[in-house]
Amino acid sequence: MPEIVDSRDSATLEEDHQVISPWEVSSKHGGKIDYDKVIDRFGFQRIDETLVERVERLTGRPAHAFLRRGIFFAHRDFDKILDAYERGEKFYLYTGIGPSSEALHLGHLVPFMFAKYLQDAFKVPLVIQLSDDEKCMWNNLSVEESKRLARENAKDIIACGFEKTRTFIFSNFSYLGGVFYENIVRFRTCVTANKAVETFGFGGEDHMGKITFPPIQAVPSFPSSFPHLFSGKDNLSCLIPCAIDQDPYFKMARDVAPSLGYQKPALIESSFFPDLQGETGKMSASDPISAIYVTDSAKEIKTKVNKYAFSGGQDSIENHRKYGANLEEYGAGRMLTGEVKKRLIEVLSGLVERHRKARAAVTDEMVDEFMAVRPLPHMFD
Repeated sequence: MPEIVDSRDSATLEEDHQVISPWEVSSKHGGKIDYDKVIDRFGFQRIDETLVERVERLTGRPAHAFLRRGIFFAHRDFDKILDAYERGEKFYLYTGIGPSSEALHLGHLVPFMFAKYLQDAFKVPLVIQLSDDEKCMWNNLSVEESKRLARENAKDIIACGFEKTRTFIFSNFSYLGGVFYENIVRFRTCVTANKAVETFGFGGEDHMGKITFPPIQAVPSFPSSFPHLFSGKDNLSCLIPCAIDQDPYFKMARDVAPSLGYQKPALIESSFFPDLQGETGKMSASDPISAIYVTDSAKEIKTKVNKYAFSGGQDSIENHRKYGANLEEYGAGRMLTGEVKKRLIEVLSGLVERHRKARAAVTDEMVDEFMAVRPLPHMFD
């Protein structure tokens, strides 16, 4: 019988006026998310300049801007992934999304843009989970609508430029079964109800589907869950790029993995893409005015930024010139709020327009090809 995991260290953060969990991110009293406290509480390792330089040396290419600028700022065992890679050992990538809207917003794109970089830099395969079952349970969507949104989100993901020969996209409704489900059952027997409640904050009014979902998101980090890809490679390591609010799933997976004979999954974790109102939370599909979507027109982006975006500037031109704000030229008072917003509108409009053109080229047939259960013969080439 596998060892039962029942450690008493919560993976959610509900102290210091911050709440960080897979379902809620907020900083009370209007404060910013304190990532130093997050690192201390969650037990992450900080990504420093030495680690970034090592990535550049091993891959022979510049580090992604998200690494250089500290967007991906923390990790669990990423250094061990690099150790193994330096020895010539392989690994695979895993990330995903819970489909809850017709199109992705810019915050959704962050892990996929970074996963694309990792895939290209290390020449490794990637599995992408569309947890349509999760959003059906959490967002009161019908099964049919959840499945439809998953395919629409897959088009946005494919538009990020992933290689079909190294990428497998799957929806839980379509793929769950076989060895994947066997791993779910094994995982469930390793975690007590007390641990699940402590880690995820489930209450007596939460339905059973929510309580039984975490193993479904955890087991893609076990290579045997994909026998068409990794048959006979049960010792293969997994690296997960994600935002820090997803860490509880994989902290639990790391606890369980050794008792089931797998490597602990490694994580490289990002800060939150802030919403338009400031840095107290994250961009959310449940609040349209907080987010820039990849389907927004240039006019819509301009309106959202000008009307809703928090600048951090002073309440008058005179005070702003005198006291400044908190960002380089802007912080020094040499740029005004309108000038900053104008530049932001230009950058976001260009990014969204490029994505829109790429997405327009993604057909239903391409989605079928990426989601086909198939071997990837040259996934490590």
